[in-house]
Amino acid sequence: MDIKVLSIVFSAVFIAELGDKTQLATMLFATDKGVSKLTVFLGASLALIVASAIGVLAGSFISNYISEKHLSVIAGIGFIAIGALTIFRA
Repeated sequence: MDIKVLSIVFSAVFIAELGDKTQLATMLFATDKGVSKLTVFLGASLALIVASAIGVLAGSFISNYISEKHLSVIAGIGFIAIGALTIFRA
């Protein structure tokens, strides 16, 4: 296992998820007094694991057809487009 890659991926996902609408939804579920906090934690954790697995599988599949450099450019353009849309809608 490459600890450097693990650390980079962990940091990127952790920072991206802080304050995200999914974290806010999880916090709302946890405020319900009649709901087990462990159940909320496990549900949220499993959802993130499945979403991450889909990302890894999709990335592995797509990388067979598109180079890593092109994927990085496409992802960068996508993030810029989302950011611009967010700014214009604000």
